[in-house]
Amino acid sequence: MTHAVEALDGKVRSFDFAFGADDAILVIELPDNVSAAALSLAVSATGLVAVGVVPLITPAEIDEAAKKSVAYTPPGG
Repeated sequence: MTHAVEALDGKVRSFDFAFGADDAILVIELPDNVSAAALSLAVSATGLVAVGVVPLITPAEIDEAAKKSVAYTPPGG
């Protein structure tokens, strides 16, 4: 896995085994979402493992998001 991540100019930050629904959890830093999707597609295509991707965002990014105005009305609202 490390080789594939590094080939995309990324870094494996942690690789841990887990109890429960997921057998392993990896924290990977990649240059962009396209690289993350490419890695996910390649690993999933083997049919040997199921992959779930959870993008993480920085505190600065959440601050920026909180400042954006969103025109949203909840159902029934």
